[in-house]
Amino acid sequence: MKPALLVIDLQRKFFEIDDAHSESLKLAIEYINEAILIFRKKGFPIISIQHKNENEGLIPGNEEFEVHESVKLEPHDLRIVKTYGNSFTKTKLTEKLGQLDVDTVVITGFCAEECVLSTYVGAEDNDFTPVILRSAIASGNTNHIKFVEEISNLISIGALTKLL
Repeated sequence: MKPALLVIDLQRKFFEIDDAHSESLKLAIEYINEAILIFRKKGFPIISIQHKNENEGLIPGNEEFEVHESVKLEPHDLRIVKTYGNSFTKTKLTEKLGQLDVDTVVITGFCAEECVLSTYVGAEDNDFTPVILRSAIASGNTNHIKFVEEISNLISIGALTKLL
C-alpha cells in the first residue's frame, strides 16, 4: 500500500459560513494536522485540493481562496485546483497519484456530504482505495459527518499511526 493524504477545501471562505461550519472545520483540522505530520514523517504525499468558483470569489490569488492558516501544509505539498465537488473530475489528480505510485487515498476536509463524499466515490471510480480519516471531515451538520463516516472505509488516527 502506498497512500496519499488528500486535504480538501480547507479554504478561508468556508470558515465564514457560520459558527457551526467554523467549529466543525477547527475540530477536523486538529486531526488533519496530525495526519499531515504522520504523512510528512513517513515521506508519503500530501495533496491540498482547493475549490475554485468565480461566482463565490474563490479564485487563486484571493484571500478567501487560500487554505486556512491553521492547516500545517508546506509550500512543497502538491496542490490541485478543482471546479467540481469530485476532486478527480477535470483535474490532474489521477495523473499525479499515478506518477507517485499511490494506490490508497486517505481523505480529509470539507464538506463531508459534498466534496469529501464525491471525492471518495471518484477515488473508487479511478481504481484507488479510498479511506476517510475519522474525525477529520467537516460539515455544518454533524449528522452528515456521521453518515459519511458510517458508509465509508474509515480509519482512526491511532490506527493510521500504527499502519504507516
